[in-house]
Amino acid sequence: MYRLYREQYLNCDMETAWKFFSSPHNLSEITPKSMNFVVLSDLQDEPIFEGMEIDYTVSPVLGIPMKWKTIISQVKEGRSFTDFQKEGPYRHWNHFHEFIPDEKGVLLKDTVFYELPLGILGRVAHRLFVKEKLKNIFDFRYSVLNDLFNRKHH
Repeated sequence: MYRLYREQYLNCDMETAWKFFSSPHNLSEITPKSMNFVVLSDLQDEPIFEGMEIDYTVSPVLGIPMKWKTIISQVKEGRSFTDFQKEGPYRHWNHFHEFIPDEKGVLLKDTVFYELPLGILGRVAHRLFVKEKLKNIFDFRYSVLNDLFNRKHH
């Protein structure tokens, strides 16, 4: 099992951060265009809830589209939520989002535990490109969030 951890400070209030991250529609905004990430579920901007299922297509490797279904397995309103892969490219994917507000903004913490299929082939793929690809996705996300929440508007 691999672990990816990131944290980022957002210059906004808790309500703004929660509203942005708990809308599945904003996921494509913070995912590199090359991933062809598309939310398939017809969600009318309803807030996430435990048990909510979200279907996507994503092209993580060589532009080949894959179906990905996640389920929101845990929600603590305004504090944290977890999306868990029900079907998709990983053998295991569990992404815990945590929000810690203070007087200046919100600290966002992402912890992803993941495992690839195919045993040793999966481990080799992780070493060759998957680890780097995930790093790049989260770097892109960091940059977009920085522009959205931390850029000084004049």
